[in-house]
Amino acid sequence: MSSVLRLMSTMTAPLSSKCPSSLLNPIRRRSPPVVPFRRSLVVAAASSGFANENREYVIVGGGNSAGYAARTFVEHGMANGKLCIVSKEAVAPYERPALTKGYLFPPDKKPARLPGFHTCVGSGGDRQTPEWYEEQGIEVLYQDPVTGLDTQTQTLTTSSGKLLKYGSLIISTGCAAVRFPEKIGGNLPGVHYIRDIADADLLVSSLEKAQKVVVIGGGYIGMEVTAAAVGWNLDTTIVFPEDHVMPRLFTPSLARKYEELYSENGIKFLKGVKIDKVEAGSDGRVASVVLGNGSIIEADTVIVGIGAKPVVSPFETVGLNTTVGGIQVDSLFRTSVPSIFAIGDVAAFPLKMYDRISRVEHVDHARKSAQHCVRALLTAHTHPYDYLPYFYSRVFEYEGSTRKVWWQFYGDNVGDAIEVGNFDPKIATFWVDSESRLKGIFLESGSPEEFGLLPRLARWQPVVDKEKLKNASSVEDALDIATSSLQVPL
Repeated sequence: MSSVLRLMSTMTAPLSSKCPSSLLNPIRRRSPPVVPFRRSLVVAAASSGFANENREYVIVGGGNSAGYAARTFVEHGMANGKLCIVSKEAVAPYERPALTKGYLFPPDKKPARLPGFHTCVGSGGDRQTPEWYEEQGIEVLYQDPVTGLDTQTQTLTTSSGKLLKYGSLIISTGCAAVRFPEKIGGNLPGVHYIRDIADADLLVSSLEKAQKVVVIGGGYIGMEVTAAAVGWNLDTTIVFPEDHVMPRLFTPSLARKYEELYSENGIKFLKGVKIDKVEAGSDGRVASVVLGNGSIIEADTVIVGIGAKPVVSPFETVGLNTTVGGIQVDSLFRTSVPSIFAIGDVAAFPLKMYDRISRVEHVDHARKSAQHCVRALLTAHTHPYDYLPYFYSRVFEYEGSTRKVWWQFYGDNVGDAIEVGNFDPKIATFWVDSESRLKGIFLESGSPEEFGLLPRLARWQPVVDKEKLKNASSVEDALDIATSSLQVPL
């Protein structure tokens, strides 16, 4: 079996919160060692030899979590002259979901571009441009990832050789894309992975010249990038080893509805198929994808979306979780080392409502974990983080699209799945356990009011009448049935 066959057949997402919570290894929560809250203060000295002027609080990473953490520091009056952000990227923190959605729209369909989606516009906050950070007295070091940590001296080393000092450290390094090995073509020109804006820029430059696109992977990245390719009117094939798209969330019936919609938009599906290698043409650029059965698909652009892995280096010494991956933290995002915290995709935290340790790769958790951590650090706030898993996708939203897709899911996809609706445009799926408790709920094309019901239902897990749900005449009727079971006021 080739290395890529093994890679695709064994890839799993930790509660990649791009996946519902039940998809994690369901380990029971064992509280990590709790260290006393200690906020170290650092007094700057002119001759100290440290490269950062702001040393009391340092955030490593420049993604969603970093942007929302910075806003929370500002809200508490603790950013000016105190906060430093160290990022590997060339731009200020931004809302990453745009990279597989609006950023990939063709030029005639109003693609998203910076500064339009800097954090924190995704939640109705300010657009935190580089100027915003300067105005708030926040020091940002760009394009200089951290490569070393010394917990004894509370210092960091960057790739350029800078030595940085911190009082309290927040690790917000996120995830990196799982890549195909170089020996089977994983690094060929024209083979793309998407984790940051530089990746997206390279993909857009390829799409501008592309004729035949192959998307590898039937999860979030694959589905969203494939929908974007439709806007470019390109010959596009999506390939994945599972029986249907989004297998960690969608039921076979639900997946079939979306696959039919994509097919109507010209997308070709190759399901239950594994990749052997990616081959180059005479010019050294990708020219084809070779499948495990020996057949060949021509391609001048390949997008690989087969998962992500937490970026834990060089922070392994603060304590890792070997089951779900990432850095182990408690319910206040403290690691086992005093004054060091971890947030966002990289944090393995107690998922209180389901009593297990999880790691969530999703913008909603990135925002909320950042806010919760900073509030706990700066105040007497000691309430445990109580996250409700949430996933969504919005595609086909470019100008001229005949059918926009927007779905949301809250909760846990365990138990019997009850599907209501005909996908014209609404459809809903309710997951109900053996005790008739509603555990999770999925809704496509809901109204704002209907979407607003989902987190309440998933949080309170009412006992519902399965037979009534199965016989509901419409999505609206099913939501009424579920809502009437709530024992709390709306």
